[in-house]
Amino acid sequence: MTKLTSTQIAWRAAQDIDDGAYVNLGIGFPEMVAKFQPPGRQAIFHTENGILGFGEAPAPGLEDWDLINAGKKAVTLKPGTAFFHHADSFAMVRGGHLDVAILGAYEVAENGDLANWSTGPKGVPAVGGAMDLVHGAKRVAVITEHVTKDGKPKLVQKCALPLTGVGCVTRVYTSLAVVDIQDGHFVLREKLAGLSFDELQSLTGATLHLDGDVADLIVPEL
Repeated sequence: MTKLTSTQIAWRAAQDIDDGAYVNLGIGFPEMVAKFQPPGRQAIFHTENGILGFGEAPAPGLEDWDLINAGKKAVTLKPGTAFFHHADSFAMVRGGHLDVAILGAYEVAENGDLANWSTGPKGVPAVGGAMDLVHGAKRVAVITEHVTKDGKPKLVQKCALPLTGVGCVTRVYTSLAVVDIQDGHFVLREKLAGLSFDELQSLTGATLHLDGDVADLIVPEL
């Protein structure tokens, strides 16, 4: 079955970030979103360890390891970049000063609950700052594969794993579709053109609702 790559999912999520938005990107896969800002738009990226307005990754060999993001990856600085204490960084998060947070997920429930950490041996070992981000940001989006490696749905009726946040996710960008969470339901907005609604429903662990036309999920080759 054809599906989007992680890079293409990140590209699609980036198209919905407004110019001038203050944005926090989760560690790992979500960090890719920063590469794909649409022409004429410039988000202001925040990292929990205390930088606002940092730039893209430096070229290999030119890293300054005193300048890293929360995922311990090297970053560059833009004019106006600000540095601040870790506690001040979380005051920004908890004070509602972030417009968007984009995170990965193990599971997303139809009511917007998010599970993106696990107590299992191969899981993320602690919830970390994600629980602050999902309730401090004005909009929370998730980027993820539609199903797990063994084919189980990641969009479910109820999360089985420990929750990161309750009722916090508003949109999910997956390898097969774009799905909104509205009034406690998954509402399908976009899907891959070659995938029927019934096929997509069979790969989803809760009912997909329709609210008007469903657009084709179109992304560039990346």
